[in-house]
Amino acid sequence: MIKRFAVRSLLPLLLLWAGWLYADGEVTSSSPVAIVANENVSVDNLSLQELRRIFLADKQYWPDRTRIILLVQAPNAYERQVVLDRIYEMNENEYKRYWVAKMFRAEVPSGPKIVFSTNMARELVSSLKGAITFIRADAVQGHGKILSIDQKLPGDPGYPLM
Repeated sequence: MIKRFAVRSLLPLLLLWAGWLYADGEVTSSSPVAIVANENVSVDNLSLQELRRIFLADKQYWPDRTRIILLVQAPNAYERQVVLDRIYEMNENEYKRYWVAKMFRAEVPSGPKIVFSTNMARELVSSLKGAITFIRADAVQGHGKILSIDQKLPGDPGYPLM
């Protein structure tokens, strides 16, 4: 019983660590980063503060009580750096420590799901009810729906995820 609990408790940490180890090489871009949710999510606009609460897992359910599934690009992705800077307001090491502590304190059932490519993010956000991710705006290609942030879409003046 204790062994099973230990394995279940450590599995999310191991998966999170695997995401850090097997990240793709560094990518650079100047495209704005779009916040993309599953088509069934009942929200079309979030404030930057609400978005931050979602990505910090302080808010874990959509208004219709669907669990939020957070899909996060692997380290070194341009989009991840933008999200770390503008949403999390953390560097990579602070981000890692944050999620390890959050899981250790059992504040979340698991950490964010690591996606290793834009294609993987697009496919998962399209197929997982409640999913939310971030993708370069020029790469969304009709997968999921782009959420506006403070009533602004990628490309609008003042959009916060550039």
